[in-house]
Amino acid sequence: MALTVIAPTAVPVPALRTGWAYWADGYRSMLRWHLASLRMWLMLLAMIQVLLGVGYVLGFSLFFDPIPPVAAMFVSTGAPVLNLVLLGMLLGPQLVANDKSRGGYDFLQALPVPHTAAAAAWYTVTLIAGLPAMVITLLVAQARYDLTLTVSPAVVPAALLTVFTGTMLGYALAHAVTHPMTIQAVTQALVFIVVGFAPIVFPVEQMPTWLASVNHWLPLEHMAAIVRASLTEGVVSDVARSYLIVSVWGVAAGWAAVRALGRRR
Repeated sequence: MALTVIAPTAVPVPALRTGWAYWADGYRSMLRWHLASLRMWLMLLAMIQVLLGVGYVLGFSLFFDPIPPVAAMFVSTGAPVLNLVLLGMLLGPQLVANDKSRGGYDFLQALPVPHTAAAAAWYTVTLIAGLPAMVITLLVAQARYDLTLTVSPAVVPAALLTVFTGTMLGYALAHAVTHPMTIQAVTQALVFIVVGFAPIVFPVEQMPTWLASVNHWLPLEHMAAIVRASLTEGVVSDVARSYLIVSVWGVAAGWAAVRALGRRR
């Protein structure tokens, strides 16, 4: 009897989950996921950001008759910072809290996507929603107060770094805190702190000494400083220190977020 030898079939070797190509594929997948899940809301979010910035610019002038030039300059260069910061610090945590309450959070974290790629994808989404609002707010402020802004190329790294740090702060909060209701409560408190107790739309010199000292080591004042320095001349000094502090906070928050994601896998 002749024996039939069956050649072994080749077993496909799964692609290694490492390297730049794997990271880029994960980034594209998460970016498509976010854009698809927010397809009905992204335009609305961008419009809300425009209303926030423009409303702040126009409403602030109602406190003065006429508004002092220094106040006009600070609110005009500070309101765009609110556009860049609040979206990343507030929207991300609220969406994650919603996923946790609905039970979809564990599914998203089980996807074979590098943590850094997922964070970068969400950072891109906040850029898409926040940067147009920043530009429109600046244009309205310039028209309302007849300002002469000196926009330098530094506005690009200043805006990108501000959005990055704000997004990573919100990202770290969202993934480090377990309970959805706690996340919601903290984000509501952050709105109060950012708008009322951070020198973004007014000079830090107007704050009590102790509160000004606290803000010197927090990123919000320095986010406003680097953006304001890129839009004006001679208003902001020691911008290098502001870039350093914002960068340190952004890297630290990103590291904390990735660590929190790693513990939950």
